[in-house]
Amino acid sequence: MKKLLIISTILIVGGALLLSFRTEPVKVNNSPLLAKDSVGSTKAFMSVYKVLMSARCMNCHPSGDVPLQGDDSHLHTMNVKRGADGHGIYAVRCSNCHQAENTAGLHMPPGNPKWGLPPANMRMVFQGRTPRQLALQLLDPKQNGGRTKQQLIDHMAKDDLVGWAWHPGDGRTLPPMSRTAFVAQVRLWIAKGAYAPSAKAK
Repeated sequence: MKKLLIISTILIVGGALLLSFRTEPVKVNNSPLLAKDSVGSTKAFMSVYKVLMSARCMNCHPSGDVPLQGDDSHLHTMNVKRGADGHGIYAVRCSNCHQAENTAGLHMPPGNPKWGLPPANMRMVFQGRTPRQLALQLLDPKQNGGRTKQQLIDHMAKDDLVGWAWHPGDGRTLPPMSRTAFVAQVRLWIAKGAYAPSAKAK
C-alpha cells in the first residue's frame, strides 16, 4: 500500500511538472489556434515576405517618397511625390490619373478609391527591408498604422487596396501566390507566435 501511494505521488508530481512546461496555444480573437512554433512561424513569414516584396505590393511601399512602377519597380514618371497624406503634392495628385477602378487597356493607370502611398508620418517601407526587418516593422504598432496582430490579419485579408494586387489590370504580373493562400500564411505566421526570421534569412 505504501509503495502504491509513493508511485501515485510520483506520477501526480511528474504530470504536474510536464503540464507546467506545456506550450500554450496562441489565441487570436480569443480562439485557441496553434502552439508556438518558431520554425513554422518563420517559414510562413518567408512566404508572406515573397508576396510583400513583389512589385504589386512593394511599388506602393518604396524606400523613398517616389512611388514605383512596373514589374521592374522603376521610379514613377511625371515627378510624382508622396506628399504628407500619401496622395501627392500640389497639382500632381494621385487621383489625377488613378481613378476608383483600373482604366481598361494594357499598362493603363491602375485604380482604387484609396490609391496612394502610405502617409509621410507612417511610411511603411517594404523596399530594401530584410525578412527580419519587415517582420518586426509589421508587428510594431508605431510603424504599421497602429494595428494589433488581429488588425494586421484583417488588413491583409479584407482591405480592398491590398486586394488590388490580385486584380492589377492588363499587363501586370500577379503576386507569387493567391490572396487566399497569402492570408493563410499571414494567419499561420501570427498563430504560431509571430516570430521574425533571423538576420541571416533572405
